[in-house]
Amino acid sequence: MEPRAGVSKQDIREQIWDYMESQNLADFPRPVHHRIPNFKGASRAAEHFPRLQAFKMARTIKVNPDAPQKNARFFVLESKKTLLVPTPRLRTGLFNKITPPPGATKDILRKCATSQGVRNYSTPVGLDSKVLVDLVVVGSVAVSEKGWRIGKGEGYADLEYAMMVSMGAVSQGTPVVTIVHDCQVVDIPEALLEDHDLTVDYILTPTRVITTGCERPKPAGIAWSKISCEMLGKMPILRSLRHREEQARKDVTLQDGPRSPPGATRSPRNLAPPELGSVLPSSVQIGNLPRDARVNELKRALSALGVAPWRLTWQGLQHGAFLHYRDPAEAQQAIACLQGFRLGANTVRVVLARQQRASDLVGGHTTEPLPDHRPAIAGP
Repeated sequence: MEPRAGVSKQDIREQIWDYMESQNLADFPRPVHHRIPNFKGASRAAEHFPRLQAFKMARTIKVNPDAPQKNARFFVLESKKTLLVPTPRLRTGLFNKITPPPGATKDILRKCATSQGVRNYSTPVGLDSKVLVDLVVVGSVAVSEKGWRIGKGEGYADLEYAMMVSMGAVSQGTPVVTIVHDCQVVDIPEALLEDHDLTVDYILTPTRVITTGCERPKPAGIAWSKISCEMLGKMPILRSLRHREEQARKDVTLQDGPRSPPGATRSPRNLAPPELGSVLPSSVQIGNLPRDARVNELKRALSALGVAPWRLTWQGLQHGAFLHYRDPAEAQQAIACLQGFRLGANTVRVVLARQQRASDLVGGHTTEPLPDHRPAIAGP
């Protein structure tokens, strides 16, 4: 099965999904549309995995959590290698390490390799764990013999890999494997590929092992210009990585954020400082903070989101605060990033503040920005 001429990535996805359903090649969960498709013969395709030299040499292997890779996860555990599985939609972190109970039988290892087992036998792996991943397994909707890959369209595999690069967990030489049905191996026009697209080195099907010899560079890190404020707000791990890269003077401008060149100073020193205690046109008001919220907790959350203000006016009695930015563009970016933001159990209300004197705000306390070349959050 080959794609039609002049097709898009989505055309290829739809063609693969439709074919697998119409030919009854798909397996549970069905229908396979909008998924990494599970397929009949997935266990047979996975049997090639432990025979790869890259598998034999690896100590730590990351495998995606989708159904067709269940047996690949089992083989990692059976071989007593370290198994890392990405968290669903990266909502609670990047990896979970799967740790079977002591003396686990093959049946228990198989349970550990299921989605339920991943939930029951996992422990989070933090950014500071210094993990090194020797082999990566990803799911695919379509893949070419040249190693070019198309996922389900949400970009999580590409983003996971880019985040691993940013963490120092993988390098350009780290092999990438995908496990698919033979019908998913198709020609993919090179014009469809983008710099952030992940390529693969090995393709395992029920009938073949394909060594792609792909020389196209893999993603060199996170393409922040492809990341929206909404995505950033949903992924704490992504916010933490952005904060680290910003500290390293990298360009972390978001898809819907104002542009700033790499290493650009954001110092307010050369700006005429507004009178202390004023609420600027570039101030943001947040409310519905938890009753037990502390200013330091809010500061940390804002820094992790990459929306640290120049100054902060804390209004603990009113369960709110004012965030003062240097210009309206930064204020608008902060509002976009904070939509749906939760602190504790509360969803925070965020609006552009109307101009007024801070002395008109009961219980407010504002301090000067810290003497630093980077934006500081001031507070009590």
